[in-house]
Amino acid sequence: MKARDPSLFTRLAVTIALVLAVGAAGLTSLAWYSARTAADEAYDRLLVGAALQIAEALTVQNGELTVDLPLSAFEMLALSDRDRIFYRLVGPKGELLTGYPDLPVPASSGERRDRPVVSDGMFRDVAVRIASVGRSFAGADVQGWAQVVVAQTREARFSLARDLTLNATGLVLIMSGIAFGGVIFALRYSLKPLTRIETALTQRDPQDLTPLSLETPREIRALVGSINHFMSRLGERMELMQRFIADAAHQIRTPLTALSGQVDLLAHETEASRQRHHLERVQARTKQLGRLTNQLLSHAMVIHRREAVPFERIDLVRVARLALRNTVPVSLNPDIVISFEAPDTALPIRGDRVSVREAISNILDNAVQHGAVARLEITLRRSGSSAIVEVHDDGPGIPRSQWALVTQRFAKDPSGRRSGGLGLAITSEVAATHQGQLSFLERDGKGFTVALSFPLADPDEAQ
Repeated sequence: MKARDPSLFTRLAVTIALVLAVGAAGLTSLAWYSARTAADEAYDRLLVGAALQIAEALTVQNGELTVDLPLSAFEMLALSDRDRIFYRLVGPKGELLTGYPDLPVPASSGERRDRPVVSDGMFRDVAVRIASVGRSFAGADVQGWAQVVVAQTREARFSLARDLTLNATGLVLIMSGIAFGGVIFALRYSLKPLTRIETALTQRDPQDLTPLSLETPREIRALVGSINHFMSRLGERMELMQRFIADAAHQIRTPLTALSGQVDLLAHETEASRQRHHLERVQARTKQLGRLTNQLLSHAMVIHRREAVPFERIDLVRVARLALRNTVPVSLNPDIVISFEAPDTALPIRGDRVSVREAISNILDNAVQHGAVARLEITLRRSGSSAIVEVHDDGPGIPRSQWALVTQRFAKDPSGRRSGGLGLAITSEVAATHQGQLSFLERDGKGFTVALSFPLADPDEAQ
């Protein structure tokens, strides 16, 4: 079973949710870093303050350096009952005055030993924060720098950083939830025009190809325009198909009826001369029906290729030669002289090779069937920016009064009895599609010429 494609709303919602999740994770990491920094700064002030108080408590009594540890210094650090405090006091000669002898002493910064130094360290396999400050003595009995080192474990700092991070994370999650809810509402509201388009298309009649008329945002107007353009092209195609079906049904019905009648007469006729007569009529009707069927199929092909096949660069001379070879029958009257004249160089045009060949074939077929008596001439030439195919025959030609009619589908002559078929109508459609022109020319009683012209292709265009 084919998996259901996710909707546009789902895709946008999931994408935005992922973006918000990544953003929330990034903000949480930043909050943890900021909280640790803030906790260190807060507790470092207490640690430095305690070290400074202890340093101020150093005194010289009886020629010796002594200290009375102030309780207030340790009370500030004892705000967290989970932390442990370590200290070490070192005299000017490096002697231990009091405290833990193995507590590391941070390196002082430069020559100012009275400036506090704070750093991370390890003491007895426990992570601690160490503050160190020096005090100078210049008496007769004691001279030099005494060093005060105070260390504190990091439990309180970690607890404070965790609480700050949890508070910040809660705010981030609340804001992300509000933002996601707002985005969902905005998506629902923004996608309503697409829903209206879907509803309008679903509820309309299948035969209704009129353009959509909906108020839509500027960003969706191009989509509505594309849908309307597609429906317009589909309507044109359907109209062509319906017209073709109607033409085929109307035009084939008459010769089929006549053919059926001739066959019935032939079946009941016993006289040999009458049988031959009816057989000739059957052959004529069959030939007429075959030619009509070929024209209908040719017309359908040209209609299809007009929209479906892209133009390419083709040589009109080669296409005309192929059309002559495929159109003029081998059984043509040998008394008819056929000539083909073309320039030595190619006549390049842009178009559909099959449609152009069909157009030229229809002109040749019309000349063979209704025009040529003793001569048929095909001439190709260049005239300015056009390539021209001229088909000349020595027949009576088409009366000037009917020139406009013969390019129409199944046009009747003024008597209303004879149909002109589809040949020149197809040629006229191909010429219009290729921005060319179909024209006729009388030669002062010396025959009739049908000319088909096409714009020459750009010489700089790639082959």
